[in-house]
This record gives sequence, C-alpha cells and structure tokens, in this order.
Amino acid sequence: MAMRALVGNCSILTVGQGDDRSGLVITSGISLSAEPAKLLACINRESSSWPLIEKYRNFGWSSLGADHRKVAEQFSGFGGIEGIDRYAGCEWDTAVTGALLLRDAPAAFDCEVEDLIEHGTHSIVIGRVLAVRTTPNQGALTYWKQGFQSLAG
Repeated sequence: MAMRALVGNCSILTVGQGDDRSGLVITSGISLSAEPAKLLACINRESSSWPLIEKYRNFGWSSLGADHRKVAEQFSGFGGIEGIDRYAGCEWDTAVTGALLLRDAPAAFDCEVEDLIEHGTHSIVIGRVLAVRTTPNQGALTYWKQGFQSLAG
C-alpha cells in the first residue's frame, strides 16, 4: 500500500476517563496553528478510540521519542492489547482535562476537541491546546513501510 511508504512522525492520542480509556498511534498529526495553538490529527472512525473522542471531547497528545517503540506497539494493539491495558508499563501525568500524557514524551499536549470533520473513512480532529510539556533530548520515533524507526536526539 502506497500510503505506508509515507514517512510519519509517531504520536499517541490518549482518550477517555478511568476504566473507559483507550488510545492509538497516529502518524497523520501536525501543528495546525501557533496562535491560537491547535493540532490536527486524522483518525479512522473504525478505531476503538473514536467513540471516546466523540464522548469526552478531549485528548492527550504525546509525541514519541526514540526509545518509545514498546509504547507505540502497545498503542497500535500489537498482541491484541486493547483499551486501558495499552497504558501498562508507562509513567503518566494527568493533564487539566483529565487526559494522560506520557511522562517522558519529547512534547505532550493537553487538548480539547474544537472540531470534528468527517472525510472518507477518517475524521479530521482539531484540538485546541490547553497546556504543553516538553522533555529535551528524546529523539523521535517515525513509521515507515510497516515498521517503527528511531531517530536519536
């Protein structure tokens, strides 16, 4: 599939509250504007996280660093991992909205859903950034041709 040949930066979106929580890896996320700060992600409406985005109307966005391959695999559902089990083995900070942010993420954003735009199989999710946290020298994790690739910091 040609779409998998596009190199994408990896981030995770964390959605939901308490035991009603899930999340996913995104490679189609970008900064939409600096003032006001907004992010844009394209989410497949068949994902298990989609109903939670619609229900709770907020999410955590954590970019993934070079050492976050295991986190990416968990949030991709490798080995059948679902829901709240995707959070196991990681350290999390609770944001103002209640979303969880990966503690050592290169950049993490607490977001409120501003708009959802349906387009084909996906929806464009526009998040208004409420808070930002950064951790220097974490490198980056990318996705290319069916595999996660680490870039040193």
